[in-house]
Amino acid sequence: MENGRMYPERPRTFSTVRSKSSVPPIFRLLMRINPRAFIVLLLLAFSGVLYIGASTSPIVLFVFCICTLSLLFSLYLTKWVLAKDEGPPEMSQISDAIRDGAEGFFRTQYGTISKMACILALVILGIYLFRTTTPQQEASGIGRTTSAYITVASFLLGALCSGIAGFVGMWVSVRANVRVSSAARRSAREALQIAVRAGGFSAIVVVGMAVFGVAILYATFYVWLEVDSPGSMKVTDLPLLLVGYGFGASFVALFAQLGGGIYTKAADVGADLVGKVEQGIPEDDPRNPAVIADLVGDNVGDCAARGADLFESIAAEIINPSGFILFPLVVHSFDLVISSVGILSIRGTRDSGLVSPIEDPMAIMQKGYSITILLAVLTFGVSTRWLLYTEQAPSAWLNFALCGLVGIITAYAFVWISKYYTDYKHEPVRLLALSSSTGHGTNIIAGVSLGLESTALPVLVISVAIISTFWLGHTSGLVDESGNPTGGLFGTAVATMGMLSTAAYVLTMDMFGPIADNAGGIVEMSQQPESVREITDILDAVGNTTKATTKGFAIGSAALASFLLFSAYMDEVAAFAQLPFKEVDIAIPEVFVGGLLGSMLIFLFSAWACSAVGKTAQEVVNEVRRQFIERPGIMDYNEKPDYGRCVAIVASASLREMIRPGALAIISPMAIGIIFRMLGHATGQPLLGAKVVASMLMFATVSGILMALFLNTAGGAWDNAKKYIETGALGGKGSESHKAAVTGDTVGDPFKDTAGPSIHVLIKMLATITLVMAPIFLFIEGRLNRHNPQL
Repeated sequence: MENGRMYPERPRTFSTVRSKSSVPPIFRLLMRINPRAFIVLLLLAFSGVLYIGASTSPIVLFVFCICTLSLLFSLYLTKWVLAKDEGPPEMSQISDAIRDGAEGFFRTQYGTISKMACILALVILGIYLFRTTTPQQEASGIGRTTSAYITVASFLLGALCSGIAGFVGMWVSVRANVRVSSAARRSAREALQIAVRAGGFSAIVVVGMAVFGVAILYATFYVWLEVDSPGSMKVTDLPLLLVGYGFGASFVALFAQLGGGIYTKAADVGADLVGKVEQGIPEDDPRNPAVIADLVGDNVGDCAARGADLFESIAAEIINPSGFILFPLVVHSFDLVISSVGILSIRGTRDSGLVSPIEDPMAIMQKGYSITILLAVLTFGVSTRWLLYTEQAPSAWLNFALCGLVGIITAYAFVWISKYYTDYKHEPVRLLALSSSTGHGTNIIAGVSLGLESTALPVLVISVAIISTFWLGHTSGLVDESGNPTGGLFGTAVATMGMLSTAAYVLTMDMFGPIADNAGGIVEMSQQPESVREITDILDAVGNTTKATTKGFAIGSAALASFLLFSAYMDEVAAFAQLPFKEVDIAIPEVFVGGLLGSMLIFLFSAWACSAVGKTAQEVVNEVRRQFIERPGIMDYNEKPDYGRCVAIVASASLREMIRPGALAIISPMAIGIIFRMLGHATGQPLLGAKVVASMLMFATVSGILMALFLNTAGGAWDNAKKYIETGALGGKGSESHKAAVTGDTVGDPFKDTAGPSIHVLIKMLATITLVMAPIFLFIEGRLNRHNPQL
């Protein structure tokens, strides 16, 4: 009993939250296999992978080897993190409750998602079995049936890998949090190192699996379909067979982000409104009945969902419209190497119990990022010289190296801009905190205006990046058979690869945030000395900033990737329809309406996502209020809160509420395409359905970029304005300024952790779903073309 405030029977405190083992069935099956037999199977599988890689290209073999080494490095990080102590029994007790809640929700959520994925796979199979085929597919002997099964298999593999990426993110976070808490009792630097290495494990696995999955698909299809042999498919047409992989990853990432985001923010809002504002108790206080649900939410919302999100980003970027998959595979292989160096550059010390003013955690992580950036520039230059040199245009590789450099600079600029608008060391957040001193309303006004302003610089940066890289590619000297320059779009693709060339380290910084947040919660609930809480508070504030900066990075990469996928959609439509499709004329009324519908989709999706958090948070608020009224001894530590009840409320509500916005995102583009396809058939406009969908995609991308920037930055700024006041500024905790800041933070919670991150996935999923579903926009037109060539 520390300070006379601990509950008398501590081991039973969280018994209502515990559930049965949440190990996925596939892992339970693997654990039953004899270890020697398992090693033999692994060696056989690895030998088969190497054989396929060697049969495809030495480059693919290089990628496989790097991915294997990265996996071994991630195992080293896991062993290193798990070797750290879990601290006193009260810490591990809380950690066990968080882990059980997170794994239980993960199992239920992904069970629901897997059922929806199987249904959608059957829909895709039906569409592809009755669609038209492109001349390229007919020439290579790939019929409807083969194409259908390839697309469905790619979709299911992408969905499976995305789910595993989410599981890995959650698995490590629920085990690292208590170790960070324990380390904070000794040294801030050691706690920082554990959190970074735990996040690094997840990041390396996610990026490595994305690269490995695409490489295996590419190599398998290359060997099976005898690509580039006489009378067979060309290697540049292969990406169209892999778009299902990106769609499967997007599908799982969207529902993971929605469900996890609703869970974490509903619990957070409910806990803050009743605990901080009404009862005046600290954040993560053990007397708050919603505190365990809040801590569970950090893992299922931030870690699991963000892992699936970044996996989907890399998969979509690798499967680019240029048809050249090997180059991004090599770039991301180097990413695994250089990010590992950046992770290892952050070392721990055990000689200090407090954070030294010199050792700012954000500065330490920025140093690691700078090392990674520098190495990325060098390896990207090597990659372009190795793979993009051609006798046709000897200096083209240099142009593309500059495109990659622009992408890397763009990534750094996005990270810096997000940090400027969300870190309380800078003026915008301090002004937002100052507005809290005059009330709740002025805090909301200042936060909204800050979020709106924060869209300007990123848009200018991304605009310069797109135009400059397109021009660099256009002037590279690459030309087609007619002598027309062809490198413009590929230049933008290379910039996207450059922007994501440090993805593993960026994801490491992102995973650091929720791990540090959980560690702070465990320290508060186990009632450790104030000096320990000071360390975790600093790490938590830095984690809020890193989460905000990585969201800026994610939306920037999504903007570039969506531009590429939009071009790929137009190329695919032209191939199916056998008609030129180079531009979209918004002066056509139907096409303009498609654009309006695309913009509307973003706003409606955001509204439903925020509404889902609000509805669920109301249930949490009512439950927490009920417990405080019916159990008055909670405030005096004489009665225990029913944590399990709040966990059950947010778990069931988040699964229920994620369906509506998710279904909107999937059904809308298909419905719009089919309706306008029928209208085009009636009015003699064969490509009308495809044009309207293109307009919808274009407007939705633009609106989504701006909306996500606004939501992410405003939410992050509100959160850190509250953290700034909690450091003692403007009256500190419990003051009127603090109460106003808490209100702003609760408004920003669904912005930055539910709607905003979900839009990242949404705009990329819209692009991949239109690629996969393009045949249904052209099915009738394809038949018309065969009977009436004049169309």
